[in-house]
Amino acid sequence: MRRTKTGIALLLLLAFCLSIAACASPDAAPDAAKKALLVVSFGTSYNESRDATIGAVEEAITAAYPDYDVRRAFTSQIIIDKLKERDGLEIDNVQEAMERLIADGVEEVVVQPTHVMNGYEHDEMMEAIAPYEDKFDSIKYGLPLLNSDEDYAEVVSIITEETAKYNQEGTAIVFMGHGTEHAANSTYAKLQQNLTDGGHANYFIGTVEAEPSLEDVMEQVKASAASKVVLLPLMIVAGDHANNDMAGDEEDSWKTAFKEEGFEVDCVIKGLGEYAGIQRMFVEHAGAAIAQ
Repeated sequence: MRRTKTGIALLLLLAFCLSIAACASPDAAPDAAKKALLVVSFGTSYNESRDATIGAVEEAITAAYPDYDVRRAFTSQIIIDKLKERDGLEIDNVQEAMERLIADGVEEVVVQPTHVMNGYEHDEMMEAIAPYEDKFDSIKYGLPLLNSDEDYAEVVSIITEETAKYNQEGTAIVFMGHGTEHAANSTYAKLQQNLTDGGHANYFIGTVEAEPSLEDVMEQVKASAASKVVLLPLMIVAGDHANNDMAGDEEDSWKTAFKEEGFEVDCVIKGLGEYAGIQRMFVEHAGAAIAQ
């Protein structure tokens, strides 16, 4: 009995020593680098739309890249402050998100914006991140929604498929974008050209704050001989612009303007981020960044 116990003890000691040796071996696999994927959005104070758009994009990215810790940052400090005061919801701005990544020991970062284009918001995001780039082993950037010719073609395919049920004779389908003084505003004209070249003659794109303006779109719709207009936001979220500037009852809203011109008007409060195809595009852009 005593010899049996002694033998068992020796075997356990041997196993322990072998495990220590394996851990100390120079050939042992090193710990995997800590990786994070930061999804940067303008943000919105409309909770339902935020969950259905930004939240849906983040969930799609999380499902596609399970090895990454997916995090959120907003670029609009006004929205961040409003959500904290109104709902007690705390969301990092870009600088705060970068500081948190450093504090958490993240080594590899992929930044994926949910911006439609490389406009001012994208420029400000890049400027905010620049001072932190040397704090990580690697930092890579995914592209906004519309960049390559393939992106434009894919967005045209997605939005025409998503709106197919409205695409009837005598109906103009009008997308309202934000618009910007940035050179990236040319994105809207290029997307319109892709729609027109694709045979979607009753699809029109305008902007709230730049060109094409509401007046420009109104003239085009009149020339199309449409009697009905369907309004939709060309924005990732259906927030303030979609609910008020587009679909509001105020005299300066797009809905009111078209009604006053004699059109039957329907409004669809659905941000681009709700479309599965758009979510897929952001997943693909993040994947392209990871593969760099």
